[in-house]
Amino acid sequence: MREAAIQGEQLEDALRALAERARAKLPEIAKGNRDRALLAMARLLEEAWPEVLKANQEDLKEAEGAGLSRAKLDRLALKDKDLKSLTEGLRQIAALPDPLGRIEGLSKRPNGLRVGRMRVPLGLIGFIYEARPGATVEAVSVALKAGNAMLLRGGKEAFRSNQALVSLWHRALREAGLPVEAVSLVPTTEREAILALCRLEALDLLIPRGGEELIRLVQREARVPVLAHAKGVNHLYVDERADLDMALRLALNGKTQRPAVCNALEAVLVHEGVAGVFLPMLEKAMRQRGVELRACPRALPLLEEAVPASEEEWDREYLDLILRVKVVSGLEEALAHIARFGSRHTEAVCTEDPRVAWRFLEEVDASLVLWNASTRFNDGFQLGLGAEIGISTSKLHAYGPMGPLELTTTKWVALGEGQERE
Repeated sequence: MREAAIQGEQLEDALRALAERARAKLPEIAKGNRDRALLAMARLLEEAWPEVLKANQEDLKEAEGAGLSRAKLDRLALKDKDLKSLTEGLRQIAALPDPLGRIEGLSKRPNGLRVGRMRVPLGLIGFIYEARPGATVEAVSVALKAGNAMLLRGGKEAFRSNQALVSLWHRALREAGLPVEAVSLVPTTEREAILALCRLEALDLLIPRGGEELIRLVQREARVPVLAHAKGVNHLYVDERADLDMALRLALNGKTQRPAVCNALEAVLVHEGVAGVFLPMLEKAMRQRGVELRACPRALPLLEEAVPASEEEWDREYLDLILRVKVVSGLEEALAHIARFGSRHTEAVCTEDPRVAWRFLEEVDASLVLWNASTRFNDGFQLGLGAEIGISTSKLHAYGPMGPLELTTTKWVALGEGQERE
């Protein structure tokens, strides 16, 4: 079934009604057995996976006919291996401690009043995302664990897949005795729905997850707080004291394991002292995997088939089998390049020199900075959160993968014995 044709005031009224129903159920969601719902969803996914794949295949067929790019088709496609990661993520999140209700930093004032901060849900979260039906499971699981309700607006190309997954969420919520209003799918994928969500002041938070154009649109139009998941212009700096075999493996994993995701590697910066040895190694391995190299003037003579990198593309996110290469004089130039062209998403250094590594870890401004590890680890599942709702590249209210704890806030509570202010 395709989306309903809802536009204009009718659309705004429909979204407002969905939001009001969800807000009314927030206390029930916070107090309910959220872990039971997560475990039920994991089981239902395993039981109904063929139905989900059927809906996804219909979406893929239509998207291919519409000429969707290879990168977007990759993000749209659900595979059998996704079932394992999604169900493992749900069960990991269910096993995490409940983030709600605990009082942090409880201290006693001179008058005997005990004060502290209690963890509470953010509330109703609007989630706008493109071409990734797996996010319908991951994002909801994180938000639900933290006691939030979600209003989802997925991409047009994934509408059938998202319908199938939200239907499973409703079954899981009913099994757990929770209101189905905890998860709502916007009934249309018209672009106007994005602007309507931006104007929906009943939301406590809006999270856009997609291309740079979508992020900028939501940040510009939103009337509620926005947590941005921006593009991933991610670098690997290969130091003069790097293990070059390790550096090659990290570059290959970062670029080719899944090039169409935001934590994929987009550029390699190589110390001039090892560039003559490392760059031919890199080119040979990347060529075997179909990767095109675009190089700076200093790197070009060391490569056989690379093309010049234009000045305008050093801050570009390819999401494809294309990799930029730059020879740098050392750590200082690498840090300056990342500061200028990085997107504060993920940055990595390969070196056996701990002094270089610690300077890199301390000075690089990114949501995850790695030493001798692939950029592909900037992921909620890989970092032990079970899943993520996105990777925040802004610093308020979270920085990096957002798990259940990042979807809570604190309110002050005070425990007294009849104290009065003098």
